[in-house]
Amino acid sequence: MPAATADDEHSHSHHEDLTTAQLGTVNFPVSCSPEVLKHFERGVALLHSFWYEEAEKEFLEITTHDPYCAMAHWGVAMSLWHQLWNEPDGKVLLKGLDEVHEAQGNDGPKTPREQAYIAAMAAFYSASKKLDFRTRAKAYSDAMKRIYESYPDDHEAVAFYALSLLASEPHDDTTFSNRKQAAAILEKLFATEPDHPGVAHYLIHAYDKPQLAELGLPAARRYAQIAPAAPHALHMPSHIFARVGLWQDDINSNLASIAASRKTAAMGMGGEGHQFHAMDFLFYAYMQSGRDADARTLIEEIRAMPNRKDDMYGKDYDPHLATLAHLSALYPLEMHDWAAAAALPAMDVQGTAEYSVIYLARAIGSAHLHKPDDVRKDIAAIAGLHEKLARRKSEFADAVDGDRKEADAWLAFAESKYDDAVEALRPIADKEDSVGDEPDGIPAREMIASILLEAKRPQEALAAFQSDLKLNPNRFNGLYGAAQAAEASGHQKDAEEYYALLLQVCAGSNSTRQELSRARELVAQK
Repeated sequence: MPAATADDEHSHSHHEDLTTAQLGTVNFPVSCSPEVLKHFERGVALLHSFWYEEAEKEFLEITTHDPYCAMAHWGVAMSLWHQLWNEPDGKVLLKGLDEVHEAQGNDGPKTPREQAYIAAMAAFYSASKKLDFRTRAKAYSDAMKRIYESYPDDHEAVAFYALSLLASEPHDDTTFSNRKQAAAILEKLFATEPDHPGVAHYLIHAYDKPQLAELGLPAARRYAQIAPAAPHALHMPSHIFARVGLWQDDINSNLASIAASRKTAAMGMGGEGHQFHAMDFLFYAYMQSGRDADARTLIEEIRAMPNRKDDMYGKDYDPHLATLAHLSALYPLEMHDWAAAAALPAMDVQGTAEYSVIYLARAIGSAHLHKPDDVRKDIAAIAGLHEKLARRKSEFADAVDGDRKEADAWLAFAESKYDDAVEALRPIADKEDSVGDEPDGIPAREMIASILLEAKRPQEALAAFQSDLKLNPNRFNGLYGAAQAAEASGHQKDAEEYYALLLQVCAGSNSTRQELSRARELVAQK
């Protein structure tokens, strides 16, 4: 039977401070001793805020105090599968299956409902050598649906079934069918359980697409209030704020999340690596709201941090180096500092797509300087990385190949073949628009608009900028580009509105970008 380590016990001592006011309200009756019921529900609340490291410790601690609590082993198995983040490797799958077997073979009492929860876990962890991840995730979701239908008063079944729909969503699904189904069942519960952490959390995930994001604002406003101690609960609202262009709310969420990650890490709790995801969002919001100095400071802060591996992100992945590479590449691109982008030093971030992002940024910079030979060198580097990742069957191979295709488009631009560049980017932009991935870089539709503007086709450029701003509202370069295109095509009123909106979005910033100076000048002349 698993036992907690001394370090686990040290961390667990801080869990007494994690009350319902800090993690949210959960009601999950189980056939365990009364003394551990509060701890069990705390473990479930930790699961709902994806604080998996601490949830596992809580459930392991329960097994030492009540060896006949079968559902504690269910909890450990749930803690090991990070449902929306990664696919468990063989080692984790074996560990999870061991916990399922411990739960199934436990001599303690198990109600039919509890047996159904354990069976659902077994559907995911079993036969992993024969069945792929998506098949097992779908089997788990189907099992959770049966629990949801069999026990309509079990609010945990509602929440976990909704999460399973998100976890089993078909790859690149443009219908958002699973998301809409999850949202529909969660919205009913949100009206009656406003303090349930999983309900608000999973609603945000369900609506985390540009076409749906406005619907997620009530949950985004609520979640951080429900679970203010959980770093992920403080960060997650920013997924909606970023989608709708509420940059100050986005900034506030991620600053709070980073501070909470560091505070809890200092107390011996897990999850310090969560801060890097929050930093990605924080940097993006800084750039869109004209807080360039804050963005530069954040890069230097990350640069001074030690390298680290974090199992939360997958084997051999260093979130520190990956974040540093990503932000270092994105900064000169967002600033339109093409010379700085072209001169970026290569970074070896083993096994991840972040390795290629530096080469892509260099290619874009060199393309704007009209140096096609330099672009070709970076394309060759990206292709070499893709070949290496494809041989290893890495999950990052497709992302790197996407960077190569984007760099190919910029090669055409470097050679002044603007039509070819636009046509190469169009399928990339169409896919981005339909799939609605997280906003963490320059949208391909915005790139097309910029190329059309460079090609002296302002009317087409304006239409492309306007199309992109519908899905990526309040982007700095999107607004400025739209204003430029409107001005060049004779739509002065539209130009004035875009310039004014840019100044509104950047209110309070101390940016010295020439784009803001020009916007102020033209708005003042109005």
